[in-house]
Amino acid sequence: MRQLLLFVIPALTAFSSFSQDDITVKKLQSEINRSVNKTAADTVPWTWVKGGTINLNGTQGTLKNWAAGGDKFAMALNSYINYYLFYRKGKANWDNNLDFNFGYLQSTSAGSRKNDDRLDVLSKYGYNFDGRWFLSGLFNFRTQLFDGYSYYDNGRDFSSTFLSPAYFLLAAGFDYKPTANFSAFISPVTDRLVVVASKRLAAKGAYGVPIGRNSYNEFGAFSSINWVQPIGENVLYKGRTDLFSNYFENPWNIDLFMTNYFTFKINRYFSATYNLDVIYDDDVKLFGKEGKSPGLQLKSLIGLGFSMKIK
Repeated sequence: MRQLLLFVIPALTAFSSFSQDDITVKKLQSEINRSVNKTAADTVPWTWVKGGTINLNGTQGTLKNWAAGGDKFAMALNSYINYYLFYRKGKANWDNNLDFNFGYLQSTSAGSRKNDDRLDVLSKYGYNFDGRWFLSGLFNFRTQLFDGYSYYDNGRDFSSTFLSPAYFLLAAGFDYKPTANFSAFISPVTDRLVVVASKRLAAKGAYGVPIGRNSYNEFGAFSSINWVQPIGENVLYKGRTDLFSNYFENPWNIDLFMTNYFTFKINRYFSATYNLDVIYDDDVKLFGKEGKSPGLQLKSLIGLGFSMKIK
C-alpha cells in the first residue's frame, strides 16, 4: 500500500495545481523570479533559456559583560547558488538544474564548523506525446564537497566528505507538466547507486553500503515533484520532493528527500530566505548516543543578505 505513495502523491499535487490561475502565476513569476521563467519556450519553435540566483546571507553577534550569558562571538555565513539551463525544440524538452548550498559557523564555544553543504545536479530530457505528458529520462547526482562531522558533548565523529555519500540516479518514465511552474515525474524503472568513497566511512558500513564496500546498487520506483509558486507580491516558493522505493529490499520503506526554499524579496539586491530540508533513508543509520538507527533528518536555515540574478 505504501508503494502507492509514489503515484498517489504526484497525482494529488498535480490535481490541486489546476485551481491556480495560469495567467496570473506566469505574470507574477516573470516579475518576481525571472530565473525560473520558461515562457519564452512557448513562443518560438526552439530556444535556450538560462539563468539563476546567488544568495549570500550572514549573521553576527558579540557579547561583553552580558549578565544573561552566551557566546562572546558568533558568526554564521550561508550561501545558495542556483543555475538552470532549459532547451526546447519542437516536442523535445531538456531541463538542467544545479543547486549548491554551503554554510559556515564560527563561535567561541563551538569553534568553526560547516552547517550546510549540498551539491545537486538534475538533468531531465522529455518528448511531448500528449500535450501535458512527456516520455522522459532523468539523471540526478547529489553529494557534498567538504568534510562533515556529527558533534556531541564529548567529541565528534567524521560523517561525510566529497563522494561520501554520493547518490547517482537514472530513471525512465513519464513527466506531467500542466503549467510552467509544476512538474511530476513518475518512473517504475529506476537505478540508484549509493557511493561511499571514503575508506573510513566504508569501514563503518555508512549510508547503507555494506561494510568494506564503496558502493551499493538499488533498483526500484521513483517519483519527483517540482513546484515553483509565487506567494504574495514579493515572496517566492521553490520546492522539490523525491520518493524512492527499492523493489528488492523493504519496498514499503520509502526514502524521502524534500527541499523547500522561500525567498522574501526586499529590493533588487537584498532578500530574506528560509530553507527547510527533510530526509528519511531507512538504510542510513544515525551514529551517536541514541545508537545506530534510521531517523528523520531535518535542516532549517533562516538568512538575510545579498541576492543577485545571474545569466
